[in-house]
Amino acid sequence: MFSSDVPVQHRPPPGPALPTGAADFTEAWLGNRRLSEHTRDAYRRDVAGWLGWCAGADLDPLQATFLHVNAYARTLESAPTARSGKPLTPATVARRLSALSSWYDFLVKLRAVGVNPVTGADRPHVDRDHSATVGLTPEEVNAMLVVADTASGPTAARNRAAVALLADLGLRVGELVSLDVTDLGVERGHHSVRFAGKGGRARRRALTPHTSSAVHAYLTQRAGAAGVPTHRLTGPLLVTSTGARLDRHSVFRLVRRLARAAGIPGWARLSPHSLRHSFATTARAEGVPLEDVQDAMGHADPRTTRRYDRDRHNLDRDPAYAIWAARSRRHG
Repeated sequence: MFSSDVPVQHRPPPGPALPTGAADFTEAWLGNRRLSEHTRDAYRRDVAGWLGWCAGADLDPLQATFLHVNAYARTLESAPTARSGKPLTPATVARRLSALSSWYDFLVKLRAVGVNPVTGADRPHVDRDHSATVGLTPEEVNAMLVVADTASGPTAARNRAAVALLADLGLRVGELVSLDVTDLGVERGHHSVRFAGKGGRARRRALTPHTSSAVHAYLTQRAGAAGVPTHRLTGPLLVTSTGARLDRHSVFRLVRRLARAAGIPGWARLSPHSLRHSFATTARAEGVPLEDVQDAMGHADPRTTRRYDRDRHNLDRDPAYAIWAARSRRHG
């Protein structure tokens, strides 16, 4: 072997109960698609947020129109979330509306509704040319890995494995926390991991020697603590001290804690996606073909991968540097 950011709203008193079977519709919709459990949970939250808003507005969701969806989107864009105290980003609102649209498409097929109300709604503009993620240089990523490698304590081995998987493979945080021990294997001489990526697509990635070593050391320690052979371990790959699956919020905190310890400016604005961003930009800087980076990251649309590539050059090639250099020469 090798919670949901639902906006804080001042809603009217609850209206009538939701239509019988609304939850059943959601489970039937999810059961009709190949999705990771993390994605299923995210979609459940997305639909639940809409149904909760409908209940607060005394609206039957099966009678909703695009005007209602527009009002809901404006609430998401303006109301502070309970977790961060800030409104959701346009990209997050767009993702939630996309999930809702898929839900309604399923209801149309079931003839539970006549039309999909999200189809005619206004979608937030999401700039495909730029990523809102705060990126990291290769040196900053290395500094974080050094901090993780030299840390001690009961969770140090697990944290080393987690950050290695994020940095070396560029995994999404949802993909990371959804991994099970049985997803690890050896194929054609490569230590590898299989998992369900975005959209439920089956993915397979090779583990670098660094990541393989970190994961193996963590599982060896975990097996020893449990008093079982390593090959007997089952369940989630990354677990808490109580044996529960590590959640995405814990990974967010881990990334920021390591970045802070590594002395990285702006550590409080980093996220696990910052390591994924760095994976893409560094791979392109090292000459990896764009299509190979796209495959590794699981991007269905190559434009998504090109966005990371553009971000790699935007600051390096900023004309402000040329102007500053010329001014320095004139006054040097």
